[in-house]
Amino acid sequence: MVKGGHRLLFLVGLSLWLCLVSPATSELQRLQHPTKPDGDGTLSFLVVGDWGREGSYNQSEVASQMGVIAEKLDIDFVISTGDNFYENGLTGEDDPEFLESFTDIYTAPSLQKPWYNVLGNHDYRGDVEAQLSPALRKKDSRWICFRSSILNAEIVEFFFVDTTPFVDKYFTDPGEHKYDWKGVEPRDEYLSNLLKDVDSALKESSAKWKIVVGHHTIKSAGHHGVTVELVEHLLPILEANHIDLYVNGHDHCLEHITSTDSEIQFITSGGGSKAWRGDIRSWKPEEMKFYYDGQGFLSVSMTGDQADLVFYDVFGQVLHEWSISKQLHDAA
Repeated sequence: MVKGGHRLLFLVGLSLWLCLVSPATSELQRLQHPTKPDGDGTLSFLVVGDWGREGSYNQSEVASQMGVIAEKLDIDFVISTGDNFYENGLTGEDDPEFLESFTDIYTAPSLQKPWYNVLGNHDYRGDVEAQLSPALRKKDSRWICFRSSILNAEIVEFFFVDTTPFVDKYFTDPGEHKYDWKGVEPRDEYLSNLLKDVDSALKESSAKWKIVVGHHTIKSAGHHGVTVELVEHLLPILEANHIDLYVNGHDHCLEHITSTDSEIQFITSGGGSKAWRGDIRSWKPEEMKFYYDGQGFLSVSMTGDQADLVFYDVFGQVLHEWSISKQLHDAA
């Protein structure tokens, strides 16, 4: 159960509303989450990605430290940047992997809050509809997953973008992997509508902060590096609409990159379980603020004027922290 009366009522109402949403609609699903009832409009959350391995590769240890930090910050929710279940997503709504890699791992009382999830490429190798199904919310009410959606949290709007269908090689050279493209094909139409919807939603947003969440990287010095399809098709929209953060997983590391071309901060939080030690590419030193090729996660604490971001390792030690001010539009 979600702790706190207002959060409980919110989650129950949300669950009922989600069940009524038609999966055939082409517009981005819209969700609401309140800020803390402290009069200051504060919000705090954790970000973790690339995690679902039944507790192995230190997933359980990362989850334990997430619980410690979540309690300290009294978080409102968790964001997952995708690759929720390895190696090949879920086989269906009754796949025990859901409980073994999610419910049975993130057990801390402080983590019993809504989890807002995007899909990663490994999730697309399984039954995508299973992860989107309300049946999973009946198993664990924390689970909230759409292909793409908008979360309005009063001082900030989050735009969750389904990035896997952008990547050409999953269609042209999938190798031994099979991807579940139901609901995506025809691909060109799907991507065109998605880009239009994201652009329109960003233009219409009056939130003080705009954060876009996707699985795939836009800027990264990790194993996968830059996702050229997102640079070509999504990044111009993000720059034109002056978003604050692009947050992703995919590369199994923790990373903070700024841009010499815009005010966007590029944040990778893909250290939820298996990491790739020593796997780093060269990057412009003036843009690379932090890189850690190990396991860990990110916390974000926000007000209308400031966002404080902290990366933690598998032991809960602070690796990197910085603040962004809305007045200055600059990272400290």
